[in-house]
Amino acid sequence: MITVNPDGKIMVRRCLVTLRPFRLFVLGIGFFTLCFLMTSLGGQFSARRLGDSPFTIRTEVMGGPESRGVLRKMSDLLELMVKRMDALARLENGSELHRAGGDLHFPADRMPPGAGLMERIQAIAQNVSDIAVKVDQILRHSLLLHSKVSEGRRDQCEAPSDPKFPDCSGKVEWMRARWTSDPCYAFFGVDGTECSFLIYLSEVEWFCPPLPWRNQTAAQRAPKPLPKVQAVFRSNLSHLLDLMGSGKESLIFMKKRTKRLTAQWALAARRLAQKLGATQRDQKQILVHIGFLTEESGDVFSPRVLKGGPLGEMVQWADILTALYVLGHGLRVTVSLKELQSNLGVPPGRGSCPLTMPLPFDLIYTDYHGLQQMKQHMGLSFKKYRCRIRVIDTFGTEPAYNHEEYATLHGYRTNWGYWNLNPKQFMTMFPHTPDNSFMGFVSEELNETEKRLIKGGKASNMAVVYGKEASIWKVSGKEKFLGILNKYMEIHGTVYYESQRPPEVPAFVKNHGLLPQPEFQQLLRKAKLFIGFGFPYEGPAPLEAIANGCIFLQSRFSPPHSSLNHELRCGAKGDRTSVFSQHPYAENFIGKPHVWTVDYNNSEEFEAAIKAIMRTQVDPYLPYEYTCEGMLERIHAYIQHQDFCIAPGPALPEAHAPQSPFVLAPNATHLEWARNTSLAPGAWPPAHALRAWLAVPGRACTDTCLDHGLICEPSFFPFLNSQDAFLKLQVPCDSTESEMNHLYPAFAQPGQECYLQKEPLLFSCAGSNTKYRRLCPCRDFRKGQVALCQGCL
Repeated sequence: MITVNPDGKIMVRRCLVTLRPFRLFVLGIGFFTLCFLMTSLGGQFSARRLGDSPFTIRTEVMGGPESRGVLRKMSDLLELMVKRMDALARLENGSELHRAGGDLHFPADRMPPGAGLMERIQAIAQNVSDIAVKVDQILRHSLLLHSKVSEGRRDQCEAPSDPKFPDCSGKVEWMRARWTSDPCYAFFGVDGTECSFLIYLSEVEWFCPPLPWRNQTAAQRAPKPLPKVQAVFRSNLSHLLDLMGSGKESLIFMKKRTKRLTAQWALAARRLAQKLGATQRDQKQILVHIGFLTEESGDVFSPRVLKGGPLGEMVQWADILTALYVLGHGLRVTVSLKELQSNLGVPPGRGSCPLTMPLPFDLIYTDYHGLQQMKQHMGLSFKKYRCRIRVIDTFGTEPAYNHEEYATLHGYRTNWGYWNLNPKQFMTMFPHTPDNSFMGFVSEELNETEKRLIKGGKASNMAVVYGKEASIWKVSGKEKFLGILNKYMEIHGTVYYESQRPPEVPAFVKNHGLLPQPEFQQLLRKAKLFIGFGFPYEGPAPLEAIANGCIFLQSRFSPPHSSLNHELRCGAKGDRTSVFSQHPYAENFIGKPHVWTVDYNNSEEFEAAIKAIMRTQVDPYLPYEYTCEGMLERIHAYIQHQDFCIAPGPALPEAHAPQSPFVLAPNATHLEWARNTSLAPGAWPPAHALRAWLAVPGRACTDTCLDHGLICEPSFFPFLNSQDAFLKLQVPCDSTESEMNHLYPAFAQPGQECYLQKEPLLFSCAGSNTKYRRLCPCRDFRKGQVALCQGCL
């Protein structure tokens, strides 16, 4: 008689109840294990293709020890389950014996329920164990073979002494010490051997010559260029709105602006198409990466869109995207670092290696944040492709601040300069300096009916203050000039506030809070005056106000604002940091009666200006270059003619170079291009537009050309950079030297010394010194389109 403890009976019953689900679980584990093994082994062997480099073997089998460890763990787990199942089976057998009343013989069809399952699990465990042993043998054999192959190749791989590749040996030394510093090297097959270093440095980078035993067919086969497609003007912007994406307040703002101006863009496209006629335009593939909207740069603008923050950058970016799309080019828009890496083909790692494929974009438009991100992640490809980049730069970067070595030596280095780009690659919001390209933006254009309605509905005593952030109102002395203005006009503001009136806004100001753009436009259409406090600098709002029939009143800065005396200009990148008013473009290119610039600290001058403005009648006015058509025309010309990938020639001519192709003008004041001289091929703007003056001491070329009703053109400097140009201007050069200086070419008095430019990137229209008379190249410009000469379109 077998006795069983009552507690034991309960335990056995519980085990028997739970045994069947447990069997299913174990069978599932076994099946999963087999599938995992087949997948893993299949991946290991399928990855080994015929013809693979021996230096990729190590990368593929690096997981060998981990694979063996996983297999052992699975085998141990199954053995543990076998032991537990064996214990459960013994308990189940005891229970069956007790029920049979002493019958110790089982019929053939009454075998213990766990017996067959136990056999299957044991078989699975044995198979796993056998597979683990075989995998271990295969991996050991592969590593041994790899070691032998590597040793055999190592004897053949030595850094060659080739004068065409002077940096090869140094780069190999660097790879020996630092190849593990970035995973991208392993991605390209580097495994620590000499051959892998040389293969990488010759086939991925270009510091070493190709190895003779390598198959060069694949490496030399360049991808076929895509067939050229003609660009066609677009008027439906729905696809562009999809390209812009969503999820950020900044993008929502930009999309609303684009949608609101759709009809004006369509009309501008038709006008420009008629003007260009049958001109052939190749479609460009363009990447637009808005770096300041990425999370990595902080995306400081999106949270401020609904709180009155500066929107000028987003206005400009919305218009750039629209102009490129309307012109018919292929666009890709990114606002995240991950999207940028994917579109560029950045290899995995920390950004030390070149791109995995040729750059698929003809042009890249970005900002300083995006420029920094591309430099960090493109490796040597950044240097190769940076000529295709266009940097949207609100205030511009002058040559002295762009040239890294020169900026460092002479104290011009700033947080955002020293990129060594062609200065024309920087594209500004306003035509600050001709050294950069003027990109601009768009203001809404009114038709004749709207202009008549606005002119008839103006309130002669209504003023709107320029400034949506409360901090802008923290101007010392504002109470004084606002008090004078309040005697004559009703003052309105559009200052953001959450729960109460901002304390900086005087009680007599009627504050509307932050208004949507259409409502803000309606407010401007009623107002007589739009008044600025001195900040923000050169935003789009004054142009919008002038376009809606307002007079813009701004402060004259005395002394001029600069990075030395005013914190709001810190980090600027040019001599034009000496700003004489809040909006220099409005002062210099529009002026009275639409723009008045006065000294706010002079109460009498300020009050006299208010009285005169109240008597002045103006029509809505918008410069052509800020219309949709003007912006389309300008960007079209840039895309068609600007090519910064052509290597510039030497700045200094050879000693026996032919004479310059200039003649002295009949009035003996300046040089002109000789009529019987052939034009410089490929020059843009066309060389026949050149006029050259010798500036008075202390006068910049920018101002010298404006004095003659012309624009300084830096692309003409190489034509003037010769002693012959000075001689034809009847300047006696007792000596001639060439140096790096952003004021050269120039004539120095006393001493009768002529100086020529040694560094092409330092040719600059900006800058002056009382010691020098600068030699200045000038050109004409199209009416209302200062960026383009008469023959530039």
